[in-house]
Amino acid sequence: MQRYADSTLPEIWVVNLVECLKQKKLEENFSTFLLENIQEALQKKEQIIIFQNRRGFSLRLFCHTCQSMPSCKYCDVSLTYHKRSNLLKCHYCGYAIEVPDQCPECGSKEIEMKGFGTEKVEETLATFFPDARIARMDVDTTRSKNAYQKILSDFENHNTDILVGTQMVTKGLDFDRVTVVGILNADSLISFPDFRSFERAFQLMAQVSGRAGRKEKPGKVIIQAYNPNHPALEYVVANNFKAMYEHQMAERKQFRYPPFFRLIKITLKHKEEAKVIESAKVLAPYFRKEFTGKILGPEFPLVARIQNLYLQDIWIKMPKNDQLEQHKRKIKEIIHVFQTDSRYKSVRIVVNVDP
Repeated sequence: MQRYADSTLPEIWVVNLVECLKQKKLEENFSTFLLENIQEALQKKEQIIIFQNRRGFSLRLFCHTCQSMPSCKYCDVSLTYHKRSNLLKCHYCGYAIEVPDQCPECGSKEIEMKGFGTEKVEETLATFFPDARIARMDVDTTRSKNAYQKILSDFENHNTDILVGTQMVTKGLDFDRVTVVGILNADSLISFPDFRSFERAFQLMAQVSGRAGRKEKPGKVIIQAYNPNHPALEYVVANNFKAMYEHQMAERKQFRYPPFFRLIKITLKHKEEAKVIESAKVLAPYFRKEFTGKILGPEFPLVARIQNLYLQDIWIKMPKNDQLEQHKRKIKEIIHVFQTDSRYKSVRIVVNVDP
């Protein structure tokens, strides 16, 4: 792979966080190796990008007594702590509550913030490097008009030394002084339960790695992971897109995933859990009869309730062939017949092809 303007590809290091913990070389989610490289870059008046694919300060508030976590009133997800607003927020619907001083479930004072997002990373870096000028780029800091452009302009004009961000920092940025890129939690990208997670993890890490050493100065990328031998990381280190592609295509062919098969997700939504379960149980047999051996579910997705609507998913796997249009028409007919039943008129159905 050749880079634009023939600039040298960055040197990529993978830091084993398990070994760092054993050797006590991990401070506030930063390996000493990454901290040393950041310090060296700052001394040379160079710039640094730190990628953490979670916004907020802490990912959840955890009770050590009853093991519960404050959850969204309208979605089945835990609330994320945002320190600047001092609120626990839902990233699906925007619901927010004040941070409790005791567990809402059992009243225990034994509560603790767990996990970390970009807001925590920004604060931690400020304690390690008090003289560095640090900026954060995520959904929370780019809401206001021109905020996104202001952050980028400050970084381009060297008014910012360290830029912390989510996926926003991975694409299309071209800064000549960036020599160090840190990826803090690579495992969270790889272990997401989705058949595209491998491809997306490679894509994100390769893209953010490409922000380092884009001009004369050589770049260094430091990836922190608890599983440093994961194939996705090995492909990123080797900059081997072709091998990653071949690996993924063989796996998808074996397990009947796109692009070899069509994957159609039919989602049923209703404010009553019992109603959506009943509806899915009634609808699924129609599809099983028409598409024998190609139906998965019905089942609750990972987040079973969003904006006070309960969800049930039915999946159809079908090969790409001449009958595709015929199959689509049949799916529409089945849904139409189902919705003519007065018992299920209030159930919303969403069809998503290759989601």
